[in-house]
Amino acid sequence: MLDTVRRAFRIEEIRKKIFYTFLMLIVVRFGSQLPAPGVDPTFIQNFFANQTGDAFNFFDAFTGGSFTQMSVFALSITPYITSSIIMQLLTIAIPKLEDMQKEGADGRKKIAAITRYVTVVLALIESTAMAVGFGRQGLLVEFNFVNAAIVVCTLTAGSAFLMWIGERITEKGVGNGISIVLLINILSRVPQDLVQLYTQFISGKTLAKGILAAVIILLVLLAVVVFVIILQDGERRIAVQYSQKVQGRKTYGGQSSHIPLKVNTAGVIPIIFASSLMQTPIVIATFLGKGDGTGIGSQILRALNSNNWCDPDNLIYSIGLIFYIILTIFFAYFYTSITFNPLEIANNMKKSGGFVPGIRPGKPTVEYFQKILNYIIFIGACGLIIVQVIPFFFNGVFGANVSFGGTSLIIIVGVVLETIKQIESQMLVRNYTGFLNNKGNSMKNSFLGY
Repeated sequence: MLDTVRRAFRIEEIRKKIFYTFLMLIVVRFGSQLPAPGVDPTFIQNFFANQTGDAFNFFDAFTGGSFTQMSVFALSITPYITSSIIMQLLTIAIPKLEDMQKEGADGRKKIAAITRYVTVVLALIESTAMAVGFGRQGLLVEFNFVNAAIVVCTLTAGSAFLMWIGERITEKGVGNGISIVLLINILSRVPQDLVQLYTQFISGKTLAKGILAAVIILLVLLAVVVFVIILQDGERRIAVQYSQKVQGRKTYGGQSSHIPLKVNTAGVIPIIFASSLMQTPIVIATFLGKGDGTGIGSQILRALNSNNWCDPDNLIYSIGLIFYIILTIFFAYFYTSITFNPLEIANNMKKSGGFVPGIRPGKPTVEYFQKILNYIIFIGACGLIIVQVIPFFFNGVFGANVSFGGTSLIIIVGVVLETIKQIESQMLVRNYTGFLNNKGNSMKNSFLGY
């Protein structure tokens, strides 16, 4: 990876893209520190300090601390992420969108434009809910229609501007713009979490205990990162053989290939879906000022709160963890089923004269793909659960509450690996271009007698 970065800086074109990306990320972090007009910055900080749930902490980790400071980028790119997920689901449910996606580049541009409009609508709804819900509790210095409207417009514009920055990074930078913006937000919280771990487990301890705690923390983080890398890169390759076709004096086909099926087919989507569904009742109860009592409703909310899981003194609340695991597995199967169609792949193979060795084309191939896919999805979901449960365990047993949980680590590793691959592909394309240009120049020089 370091060798790739080193070689990338030697190429002027890619070096400019890296610097452009870096400048855009500086703008992102600057906007994350710029407070929204008419907002009391101490309110939201005190609100977080009094919260025992992690619903807003999960959101704050994705916004890079912008939410706790209620900056102009308080919503970050979460509306765009939600909009993209909604559009993926609607593409399967609405035939017109599905046909649009099959149109190629033009169809994808139309879907991207619709995604932008949905993003603005979602940002408008979320900012209105925050301005009204928190504004009545003291977020605004003076709660009235004008101040609330200013906050709504500011937060909506901030989210739209971040979406624009992400698209510019994709177009003029190193690629994966939205993912890189999300990555820098998550990474911005890591130093604060490391300081918290140092203060909690190392500072004030004897030298031996401090070193032991530091080594354990580093080993756990390293083990989780390595496991995530293996999970993200793991794939099952299904061999495919193409039959030979003779047309005139030429023979077509006959070569062997494979279909790669990633172990983590759904990525981090199942965790985001499961976490969002679990935290929605907590967010609603917080806005309504409920959930602090001793009734059955309050007990259910505590079970949904991941801060109460794996606590030896209150194991009953770990029932929520079991429910969370079930939801993660369900969404892994659900999301993969709407994004990966074995029937379509089998039909395309049949049209191209391809077949899986030992499996008859048609329905047997579809059943074979489905069987392999079900097996892979379960393994990937179990991997996601392991990565996510490790932070819950250390939080419940040792009180190590940090923002970079399993979801954050999967995003960090996935985005870094994908960005490195993007840079490598751009370097490869440039090398091919340079080779063709040199070859053309050599032919021209030979023709001119040089």
